[in-house]
Amino acid sequence: MAYSQVEKVRVCVREEADRRSEAEAVVCYMKIGLFTWVFNDRPFEDVLRFASGLGYEAVELAVDKGRDNHLNMDKILSGGATEFKKKVEKYGLEISALSSHIDSQLVGGPHGVDTDTIIRGSPEEKMRYGVERMKKTVETAAALDVGVVNGFVGCENFSRWFVWPGGVELWEEGYKRIVERWNPILDVFGDHSIRFAHEPFPQEQAFSIETAEALLKAFDMRKEFGFNLDPANLLWCLVDPVVFVKRLGDRIFSVHAKDGELVKENLGYSGSAATGDWRRFDRGFRFRVVGWGQIEWRRLLTALVMVKYDHVLSVEHEDPWLNRTDGCRKAINFLKPLIPEPAEEEWTRDRLDER
Repeated sequence: MAYSQVEKVRVCVREEADRRSEAEAVVCYMKIGLFTWVFNDRPFEDVLRFASGLGYEAVELAVDKGRDNHLNMDKILSGGATEFKKKVEKYGLEISALSSHIDSQLVGGPHGVDTDTIIRGSPEEKMRYGVERMKKTVETAAALDVGVVNGFVGCENFSRWFVWPGGVELWEEGYKRIVERWNPILDVFGDHSIRFAHEPFPQEQAFSIETAEALLKAFDMRKEFGFNLDPANLLWCLVDPVVFVKRLGDRIFSVHAKDGELVKENLGYSGSAATGDWRRFDRGFRFRVVGWGQIEWRRLLTALVMVKYDHVLSVEHEDPWLNRTDGCRKAINFLKPLIPEPAEEEWTRDRLDER
C-alpha cells in the first residue's frame, strides 16, 4: 500500500508509540516472596534462612493471634521494629505485606458460632475485636515500613449470594454494611499511607470480578482499598484471574502465587463446593503448588506486566499432596524462569532506535 508523506509520519508516530508502550511494560519487575505462615511452627530465623537459600526475595508475615509466631505486634510496637527489620534484611529479604486474614474477617462477619474459633463473644464484641486488631495491624505495618496489609473484608451471611429466599436486596445491603464498618479503619490506613488488599474468596462479600467491582464502587473508589489477587481462589469460583487483572489491574496491591485444580474425576461427585476438610484428596477442587494446577501462569504474568504490577508474587503453600518444604522449592523453581527481567534504560532506548 502506498502512503502519502503525511500518512507515513502518522504511521511512524503510531508505531513509535506502540514500541514505547511495549518497552515501558517490560520495565516492570516482580519479586518472588514467601508467605511464611505455613512454617509458623518453625523458628523465624530458620524460615528466613530457608527462604533466602532458595532465592526468595521477600516474606509476607501473618499477625493474627495464633499465626503470629514470626511477628508479634506488641513487641514491634514497644520498640522492636528496627531490630526486627534488621533481622529480615540480614538474609537479603524484605517484608512485602502483613497478613491479617483471620482477624479482619471479624469486621464484616459472620459474628455467630462460625467465628468462635477466632474469638468467643457477642457480635458486638467480635466486631470490636476485629476493628481493634486491624488498627493495630496498621500501626505495626507503619512501624515496619510495610505498605500493604492483606486480609478479608468479611461477609455477614454468604448464603445471601443467591436470590432465594431472602431476595437480591439482602446481598446488596451487605456492601453498605461492609463500607460502614471498614471506612473508619481505612481512614487509619490513609493516615499512615498504607493500603488494604482484600482477597476475593468464597465466604466474602467480594469473591468474583463483579462483586469486587461492586464493593470498590460502594467504597467510592477510595485509594486505600484494593485487592490481593489469589488466582486459585478465583479458579475455585470459575472466574478467570487474567480477566480480573485486566479489569482491576490498578487496584491489585498484592498477589498470592498459588495454583488450583478442578479435579475432573471428583467434580462429578462433590462439585466444586465440597464440604469437609479442605485438604481431603477427593475434593472436586483443591489448592496446588504453582505449576501443578490449571492456572495459566505465562498468561497471568503477561497480564500483570501489562498493568505494570511491580510488587511481589507471594508463594502460599496449601497443597495437600506435596509437603511444605518441597512445595516452596518447586514453586520458586517454576516461577523464576517466568519472571520478566527489568530492561535497562539504555538498552531499551538503543533497541527502539534500531527499530
